[in-house]
Amino acid sequence: MMKKRLNIVLVEPEIPPNTGNIARLCAAIGANLHLVKPLGFSIDDKHLKRAGLDYWHLLNVYIYENFLDFEEKNPDGERFLATTKASRFYTEVKYSQGCYLVFGKETKGLSDDIRNRYPDKQIRLPMKAEARSLNLSNSVAIMAYEALRQFGFPDLC
Repeated sequence: MMKKRLNIVLVEPEIPPNTGNIARLCAAIGANLHLVKPLGFSIDDKHLKRAGLDYWHLLNVYIYENFLDFEEKNPDGERFLATTKASRFYTEVKYSQGCYLVFGKETKGLSDDIRNRYPDKQIRLPMKAEARSLNLSNSVAIMAYEALRQFGFPDLC
């Protein structure tokens, strides 16, 4: 039986190097990358490509017009929303094969509308109260590797 891939969803990402780093991560761990418009850059952006280096051929990337388009095209699969407004740590949930880790834009995070769709599926990274947030690509890497750890690091060496 083929295992379902981990899915990383970036809703309205703004900074090309962050998305490029996340694309490289997805390629290295075998995760799908979902980009929800509007994007703060062109997919051909040189900074985006440079951050991903020569990993683009290893990547499955999907682009959506908006979050509703993403939802309609991906009706199945558990969603976990990364937000500083959550009370649960990312280590306190059991991730499921084929789940979606959903991250918001760098400057504002996920909208209330999106967060309100999944009130029981919000998770956060622990940090000092004075810190606003971590870099998006760091947050994605931390949470993705926790999900993969729970899965037993399938197909990774």
